[in-house]
Parts: sequence; structure tokens; C-alpha cells
Amino acid sequence: MHTAGVSLPSLFIFLDESGNFDFSPRGTRHFVLTALSTTNPDEMASALYALKHELVLAGQDIEYFHATEDQQVIRDRVFEILAAGTYELDSIIVEKAKTHPSLRDETRFYPMMCRYLLQYALRRHEWRGLEHFVIFTDALNVKRKREAIEKGLKEGLRSVVGRGKAFRLLHHASKSHPYLQAVDYCNWAVYVKWERGELRPYQMIRGKLKSEFEIFREGTTHYY
Repeated sequence: MHTAGVSLPSLFIFLDESGNFDFSPRGTRHFVLTALSTTNPDEMASALYALKHELVLAGQDIEYFHATEDQQVIRDRVFEILAAGTYELDSIIVEKAKTHPSLRDETRFYPMMCRYLLQYALRRHEWRGLEHFVIFTDALNVKRKREAIEKGLKEGLRSVVGRGKAFRLLHHASKSHPYLQAVDYCNWAVYVKWERGELRPYQMIRGKLKSEFEIFREGTTHYY
């Protein structure tokens, strides 16, 4: 993709998380983080907007797509769009009980997991001659968390991206970008597979997964 004033191809990465930062028995069993990578962040946008407009005309009051809140009939339609899209996914899975206590503070845990995950997406694209990288995360509402995450992510990105390559890290609300909504759906599909053994949503995006890594267990599942 070429953007105005930019002559080099660009990679856009959208991040989303599922699970919580509660490491007690009351918390979720897993924490899942997914990166959606694309050089064309316009491809599915028109289809998602067209679906939104169709649903509005049918009487639905839908502001944006969100996997955990949408009705099943809407989920099915969104997954049809996702199944037809051109993009790549990488997911990292954390079984939280196996996380060392020293890593459980969210200001350390989240940036570390993001750095591990982005290594897969960024390094796989190096050989394609991509020179510009834009990373979107959902807006982070807690100031302390946002600042710590941004610092950790930027430090990790500098080491992964390498010299001479520009990157931007943006924290935007999910409702602001169709691809943040797309990665919300994709990440939710991976999460429900691991958290409760629900495979139907996962099968819809299974072909887009390039890596699915359970970080605190030996072995990595790769799809190429």
C-alpha cells in the first residue's frame, strides 16, 4: 500500500486482547493477544461498513462491531467477511496460572507479551521490503497502564523493527477503525477456543493464522 507522501510499502498491525489481568482463581484462565497484519487496511472496511448500513436499515441500532456483545446472527455475517479477507494473524496464549509472580503486574506483563507477539508478525514481513510500520491498539483508559505499555512497546519495537525503518504506535478506540473491530473478532475466536473449547468461530479464521504460540508451554503451533 502507498499512502500520500510515502513511497515505500507499509505494514499495518492491529492488536487486541481477551482475558483479564486478574491472576487469582477468580480471573480468566487464559490471556490471549492477537495481531492482525495487512498492507491494505481498506480492503474489508467497505464490506464491514456495508454490513453495518444493512443492519441499520433493518432496524438494528449498531454503532460498531464487538464480538462479545453482538448477536449470533451478526457474528456470523462478520465472520463471513473475515473469512474472505486478505490479512495475517498471529496469536499468543498465556495460561495465567503458569505466569511467574514477578511478571503479573499488568504494566510489565502486557508490554512483554506484545513484544513477543510482534516479533512473529514483524520479522515475517522483513523480507518483503516493508519499511514503514503502523501499530494500532485499542485505547487504553488507565493512564499508568497506557504510559507503561507504550514505553515497553516502543522499546521492543525498536529492537524488532531494526534501524532505518519507521514505526508509529497509536492507541485508538475500537469503534474508530473497522480493522480494530476485525481483530477484536479474530482474537475473540482464538480466546474462546482456548478458554472454553468453542471451535466454530476459530474455524472461520483458522486459515489466516500464521502462528499460535502458547508462551509458557513448550512447543509453538505454526501455520504456513
